[in-house]
Amino acid sequence: MKNILFICSANKDRSKTAEDYFSNLFPENNYESAGTNKKTCNNLGTNYLRLKQLDAADKIYVMENKHLKIIKEVFDSTWHNKITVLDIKDIYKYGSNELIEILQERIQL
Repeated sequence: MKNILFICSANKDRSKTAEDYFSNLFPENNYESAGTNKKTCNNLGTNYLRLKQLDAADKIYVMENKHLKIIKEVFDSTWHNKITVLDIKDIYKYGSNELIEILQERIQL
């Protein structure tokens, strides 16, 4: 069983879609998602990224390079070897077919 973490800015659309989609597809793994923008996450009631999530993750997928940069600045580079940047822009709505197709192409579990 793997612990997989998906990260975007607000944990509203991209990372939440990835968490829910892969949880249904491969239920033998544990999935979490979080956002890097604390204010937005608090306003939306979504999950803000926590240190314990980074520590527990076997694999971390960030949607854009800016998320990797924030992790390095706020936390440190300890998790760099577990992180993959997916290059998925913030233009997709939660659960959109196009977003799911991109996730399927770019993530191998």
